[in-house]
Amino acid sequence: MRKIAATYIFPINQSPVKNGVLTCSDDGTIIEISKSNENLKEQSGLEFYSGILVPGFVNTHCHLEFSHLKNEIEKNTGIGGFIGQINQLRNREESKKEKAIEISDKRMWHAGIAAVGDITNSDVTIKTKKKSKIYYHTFIESFGFHPSRAERAFEYAISIRDNYNKNGLVNSIVPHSPYSVSEPLFEKIKTFAAKEKSILSIHNQESKGETQFYKNGTGPIANHLANNLGIDISHWKPTGKSSLISILKYIPDENQLLLVHNTFTSEQDLTELKSKRLSENTFIVLCPNSNLYIENQLPPVLLFQKEKFPICIGTDSLASNHDLSVLSELITIQHNFPEIKLEELFKWACLNGAKAIGVEDIFGSFEKGKKPGINLITGIDFKTNKLTQKSKVKRLV
Repeated sequence: MRKIAATYIFPINQSPVKNGVLTCSDDGTIIEISKSNENLKEQSGLEFYSGILVPGFVNTHCHLEFSHLKNEIEKNTGIGGFIGQINQLRNREESKKEKAIEISDKRMWHAGIAAVGDITNSDVTIKTKKKSKIYYHTFIESFGFHPSRAERAFEYAISIRDNYNKNGLVNSIVPHSPYSVSEPLFEKIKTFAAKEKSILSIHNQESKGETQFYKNGTGPIANHLANNLGIDISHWKPTGKSSLISILKYIPDENQLLLVHNTFTSEQDLTELKSKRLSENTFIVLCPNSNLYIENQLPPVLLFQKEKFPICIGTDSLASNHDLSVLSELITIQHNFPEIKLEELFKWACLNGAKAIGVEDIFGSFEKGKKPGINLITGIDFKTNKLTQKSKVKRLV
């Protein structure tokens, strides 16, 4: 049994506790949180830390399989340039990929990440995930813009899923993005998801180009599909609406949905989203460092907060980020949106993320019987109760 105390404990499911003591079993199972007395630092067998204790982080959007692309992709090229570079570089030597994946997994663990919603297009991450200390929900992406590819693309996703199932790894088959999935493929994914009652994830409104493509059929995405990939896009009929509104009909209302990035999501989009789906099972996933890396723009975070959608945190991949650190994402949000309270930021990074990938019974908060992991956050400005550029995370359990 361990007794761990700190300046503050953020249980997440209740208000912060000042000078409290968190008691857990040797395997990390939470026993209780108690308030302490004046002699906090002098209690026998007590670990005391200056800082904040929070549960293990949940990274709700990651591309572990792109770990070998760190520092390989040029910044601020926009989505068209980014996708083009990914397609050129993604098929590197398999052994190098596996080593980079293994290193990223270990670094995420040491960065206090307890659970991950990870995107994949292959089975290259299975080996690492099987032996990892991190819990993974793998989102197997299916994509194919031309209708003629729908059957083949979906069968490939099923074959990847079978490999994950054989290895006992939790997974879902999901659409990559509105602009990379044909109507027949969307329908196949929808039917399968409704039957499986699976959690869905989709890249959403990551660029202005996505909106442009849906509204009038032009822009960087149209150019990428037609010129970089050589796909015949003559069948494409723009909807005249945003991509989000256009594809909601392909998402079963009852399935949990993670909307990822949302850099260019508007208030009108959210109003229509609310009219079609429950906000309780519709999660907004923010990956601010990736958004700055690709488009040099942040999503309308305060709008999502105002509209009361549950917000989660993702890191995206090392192709579009300098590290896979949830704390680093929180620091970026805090710096750009200082009015957001620290308590809420940690809720996004912990409990909301756990709910999004369906593991809130284990992760996300300090509640009796859970094993969420325990992180120490230092470098806090306690005068303003804000994260700073000096804030760091240390995994204690």
